Amino acid sequence: MSKKTNTDATPESFKLHDTDTGSVEVQIWLLTEEITELQWHLALHKKDFDAKRSLLKKVARRRAFLKYLKSKKLSTYNTISKSVSVKV
Repeated sequence: MSKKTNTDATPESFKLHDTDTGSVEVQIWLLTEEITELQWHLALHKKDFDAKRSLLKKVARRRAFLKYLKSKKLSTYNTISKSVSVKV
């Protein structure tokens, strides 16, 4: 899946400024969106191992972002983990 994610649909509560696409909060939200899309894809195509590998890489990357955010800004970490409904 080489589809570009629409960063214009990012919730304003995650953005630090109007053109924010690279902050940790926005990256977590974008990865969560891509993960849900891949989960739906894998529900239909169970033998797509490339998509499964891509899903695992995105989950690991999101986990690393969450770990970083937890060490730097605990209050932001708590609100983001609740809003994107990530098990912590």
